Amino acid sequence: MEKSPIIEIVKRACPAVVTIVISRDLPKIEGFYFFPYGSQEFVVPKMKKGKREKTKIGGGSGFIVYPDGYIITSNHVVAERDADYTVIYEPNKTYPAKVISRDPINDVAILKINIKNFPYLELGDSDKIELGETVIAIGNALGEFHDTVSTGVVSGLSRYITAFSGLSRQAEMLRGLIQTDAAINPGNSGGPLVNIEGKVIGINTATVMGAQNIGFAIPINYAKKDLEEVKKYGKIKRPFLGVKYIILNKEIADKDKLPVDYGALIVREVLGESAIITGGAAEKAGLKEFDIILECQGEKITEENPLSHILQKCEVNQEISLKVLRAGKEINLKAKLEEKK
Repeated sequence: MEKSPIIEIVKRACPAVVTIVISRDLPKIEGFYFFPYGSQEFVVPKMKKGKREKTKIGGGSGFIVYPDGYIITSNHVVAERDADYTVIYEPNKTYPAKVISRDPINDVAILKINIKNFPYLELGDSDKIELGETVIAIGNALGEFHDTVSTGVVSGLSRYITAFSGLSRQAEMLRGLIQTDAAINPGNSGGPLVNIEGKVIGINTATVMGAQNIGFAIPINYAKKDLEEVKKYGKIKRPFLGVKYIILNKEIADKDKLPVDYGALIVREVLGESAIITGGAAEKAGLKEFDIILECQGEKITEENPLSHILQKCEVNQEISLKVLRAGKEINLKAKLEEKK
């Protein structure tokens, strides 16, 4: 009986897939007590005064992409900036990991561990993906079951969803996603989606709650540029306009009686702060609070095509064109993008 080619692909891929453990120093728990409230009793942890211990607060998956220890994962897996990250290669092999870069726009992060000559995965070309092609999702399901493999097909392309990170519950708009019916479970996030050639074409990122056989992956080409910049500069170089804004839609426009239902409305998030970064590209270009940026580089700004996604296609020090609505009149401005610090 002929064996499935998937078996050989999995044998080659699994050694390069790792578990990422998130931990933080928290007060040490020495026991629990019951706290009565109304007709119920609640279990409350009893903290040991002055004692702290490293506590696991979450986990995910990742995969090695260079033999010298560069690892790709999802940004939401390592979004906690005050946490410690440990990579588990095998049950008895653990390595402290440093987060080299975070790319929240594309939900990509790059880590580094000090190893050499470890197995790694070759990156494919996500621009050449076709509907119906076979894919394999690999990860550590629920953070417990290592080397979990599921197979399926590419069931959709260029999907657009709003995803929530597991710990911070922050919403992120993700676009251009690969949809697959290969099972992607909690803990699988950050693991590779590979094709029948064994090359990574996506990064497992999200599922739809309450739905079956619907999972999403970030196209690997989104991560390639990040990886190139990290190898070259030691960080991701991102162009920065220097404004705070909300993306308009029909609901917001109707509620606030705005003249348009698309664009980026420049507005501060809280009282006391500035909507425009002092000395930044936006201020130098003459942008003002309550301006609505309608277009950037000739592209209309919408929820499906927000300003951040247009800017990431630009380069640091590039001059960009902006169509702006100010006090009911359209004006055209030029801004020279700076590097985000």
